[in-house]
Amino acid sequence: MDVQNTGGADPSRRRAQGELEAQVLSALGRAPGPVTAGWVQEHIGGGIAYTTVMTILTRLQAKGAVARERVGRSFQWTPVADEAGLAAWRMRRVLDAESDRQAVLASFVTTLSPRDEQLLRELLAQAPEDGED
Repeated sequence: MDVQNTGGADPSRRRAQGELEAQVLSALGRAPGPVTAGWVQEHIGGGIAYTTVMTILTRLQAKGAVARERVGRSFQWTPVADEAGLAAWRMRRVLDAESDRQAVLASFVTTLSPRDEQLLRELLAQAPEDGED
């Protein structure tokens, strides 16, 4: 008899780490402008509790991914970048979490298609120097 799932939650509905953050960021990216946590809750679906949405928004604000502005007695939330910028932010977060950046980057680059590899080379050639000597 398997008794590992005693929490009552459906394990098939359990989200991977960061999945809720990605859903919230995606919803904010589709928003018509600054929106409330209630709007985000409605647009990510899945029966996520309002308090969970607020927790995710607050964590994303602490990480610098979203901004909030007080409007009346509540807050309105906006992403700090467009979809491409948010995707780049998520990629940096993944890279920052790894201990061997060189191995991760090398593995990533070796899986690029020839077209994406060429695009990356062109973008790197256009990138300004970061001032390191």
